[in-house]
Amino acid sequence: MQASSAHSALAQLRDEARGARRLAIDILAAALAAVEAGQAVRRGLGLRSDALLIGGEAVPLAPGSRVYVVGAGKAGVAMARAAYDSLGERIAAGCVAVPDGAPPTIGPIALKRAGHPLPDRAGLTAARRVAELAEGAGDGDIVLCLFSGGGSAMLSLPAPGVGLDDKQRVTRLLLRSGATIHELNAVRKHLSRLKGGQLARLAAPAHVVGLYLSDVPGDRLESIASGPTAPDPSTYGDAWRALMAHGLLEAAPPSVVARLREGRAGRLPETPKGAEPFWSGVRNLIVASGQTALAAARERATALGLHVHVQTGLTGEAAEAGAWLGALVRQIAHEGGPVARPACVLAAGETTVVVRGAGKGGRNQELALAAALEMDGLEGVALAAFATDGVDGPTDVAGALADGTTLGRAQALQLDPRACLSANDSYSFFHALGDHIRTGPTGTNVADLAVALVR
Repeated sequence: MQASSAHSALAQLRDEARGARRLAIDILAAALAAVEAGQAVRRGLGLRSDALLIGGEAVPLAPGSRVYVVGAGKAGVAMARAAYDSLGERIAAGCVAVPDGAPPTIGPIALKRAGHPLPDRAGLTAARRVAELAEGAGDGDIVLCLFSGGGSAMLSLPAPGVGLDDKQRVTRLLLRSGATIHELNAVRKHLSRLKGGQLARLAAPAHVVGLYLSDVPGDRLESIASGPTAPDPSTYGDAWRALMAHGLLEAAPPSVVARLREGRAGRLPETPKGAEPFWSGVRNLIVASGQTALAAARERATALGLHVHVQTGLTGEAAEAGAWLGALVRQIAHEGGPVARPACVLAAGETTVVVRGAGKGGRNQELALAAALEMDGLEGVALAAFATDGVDGPTDVAGALADGTTLGRAQALQLDPRACLSANDSYSFFHALGDHIRTGPTGTNVADLAVALVR
């Protein structure tokens, strides 16, 4: 399983590390174990002879009623397996869009490969099947929806008049511009037939149950996988403003601009907002999130005898966030505040990278590199920045480690850390130092976690 492989990789890295680095990896491993996607689904899902139990709440399930399982996301395989383990033969059929490397089926649930972070034609095929299953569900049936980070790109069914190539292009433009996840999803929802509550509308009058693994700050349902079963507070106007804010109205495909302009003028129906009658048959539950990982990390750090300082909502540009964390480590090392030594600083969220150079990297590697510039020369410190899905940007690593020796070792290799940061080339920097965190795909996704130690 992906999860066990990732845990083994972290255990090996921990055993090879020393001092503050070892403690940081130990704490990361505890956080990752707490958000294993299959266990999270099993905690939230149960079956009775006459009902499906969602977080303890009963959803009626008559003897002749059917259960359909649909979904998408990086944790899709583990979530689908847990759903099948919990419901077994009560599942009539299913389709979940998942990353590469998955088996073709789990029981009656088809697992369809789909692209990320850019939507692709495989994801389009999966989305059509999901729509077909939802639309075919009848009164008394249950559509169980399993969504995790990455689901927005992986379940792509464009709105009329918008081609898949156009969705790919505007997604690429937004990602490169440093758009926030909320801006990106506002655009995606208004170019889609399933996102922003539209899957729930399509499944009516069936009962709809959404189980979500949250990878977004604040655990906003409407932003996780673009909220296919959640009311959508965003509007065509918000999507338009997202493109305008990043100077993309001219670069975006004409079909995208035309649709958003028509919707903004009130000539297209909005996504469901929560007042529609079908919402009475919808139940949603977040089964795990970054807060779950943070709580486990805090518990482990406390057990290790560390004083803990928690920073939630880690957002903004990765380099700026890394510089802030590195400066906080320096403050604790020199002044003993805002938390006493030995200290552990925990930060969770999802930063962005504005691509200005031609290098290779990811937001966690860029954060760690910026932090290293602030921590230079400090003894007994370390910072680990980690993508909980095991994939940091378009690279084969989950993140990176930095400490007070990082810049000195880089100088010995004639590496210029500031030049690497300016070129968005954090991957090459940490590869040369051997300081990557490499787990492979973890089978879960609750955004990013940074652990900083001051001994």
